[in-house]
Amino acid sequence: MFQLQDPRMLQMLEKSLRKFLPESLKVYGTVFHMNQGNMFKLKALVDKWPDFNTVVVRPQEQEMTDDFDHYTNTYQIYSKDPKNCQEFLGTSDVINWKQHLQIQSSQSSLDEKIHNLAAIKQVKVKQSQCILYMMPKTARRLLPSLTEANNLTLKIGKPKFINEELFKLSSLDVTHATLVDKFWHFGGNERSQRFIKRCIQTFPSFCLLGPEGTPVCWNLMDQTGEIRMGATLPEYRGQGLISYMLFATTQALDKLGFPVYNHTDKANNIIQKASHNLHHVRLPCDWNQWQCVPL
Repeated sequence: MFQLQDPRMLQMLEKSLRKFLPESLKVYGTVFHMNQGNMFKLKALVDKWPDFNTVVVRPQEQEMTDDFDHYTNTYQIYSKDPKNCQEFLGTSDVINWKQHLQIQSSQSSLDEKIHNLAAIKQVKVKQSQCILYMMPKTARRLLPSLTEANNLTLKIGKPKFINEELFKLSSLDVTHATLVDKFWHFGGNERSQRFIKRCIQTFPSFCLLGPEGTPVCWNLMDQTGEIRMGATLPEYRGQGLISYMLFATTQALDKLGFPVYNHTDKANNIIQKASHNLHHVRLPCDWNQWQCVPL
C-alpha cells in the first residue's frame, strides 16, 4: 500500500484516472478536488505506484473519530482490475471494517468483491444503485469519444422561464442544513446534518429563495465534486424550479472548471426528465453506494 502525499503524485493520479472515465468518475472527481486544496482532508491510497491497479480515497484517520458516522467514513474506490482487488480492499490499513462506513464507486463490478469482504469481515452491506449523469460541457471536455460514438448533442438545454421577481438565486447557509436534511433520501439524523453543514461550509451551494426569503429549491456539492441533495419544497413543485437550479449550478461550476455530474434514483422520473431536457449525458456506468454496518 502506498499513500500519495506529494502534490505531484496526486496530479499524476488525476491525469491517469481521467483515462478511465467514466468508470473512474467518483474517484476522479474526489482527486480533482483534493488537488484544489483538499479541504475535506482526504488521502489517496494505491496498491502500487505509479502503475496502480486499485485506488482508494478516504478521510485521514483523525477525521474518522466517530465509529457510527458513515457519512464521514466514506471510501471512494476505482479498480482497473475489479476481479483481483479483494486482497487490497480487505487490508485494515485501507478500509476500517470495524466502523459504520460507506463505499462509493462508478463500478458495479465491485459488488461481488465488496459482498465477499462483508461476509469475511462480518459486516452487513446494503447497495444503492442510481443513474449517473454528466453535464454537456464536462462530457465534451472529458469524454469526447463517448459523445461522438453515440452522436450525442452537447448543446446545453435551457430551462423554462421562472418568475425572477418571486425567486432569487442565492447560496445556502449552514442554518439551512436542517431543511436540506429533511428532504435528503440518505439523511434524517444528526450525523447527516453535520455532514451537510460541512459541505455547505466547504463547497459551492445554490438555492432559490422564495417570496419569504427562504430556500424553496436547492442543491449542493460533496467531497467528490458531485451535485447532490437537490430538492424542492412540495408546495413549489411543478414550476420548473429544479431545472432552473440545475442549469444555474452547471453554468457556475463550468466556469470554475469543475467536472460536473450528478446521480438520481431510477424511480425519480422528474429529475430524469429535467436531465433529458437540459441535455445531460446519461453515462453507461452506474452510481453505486454500499452502506456497511459491522454485525
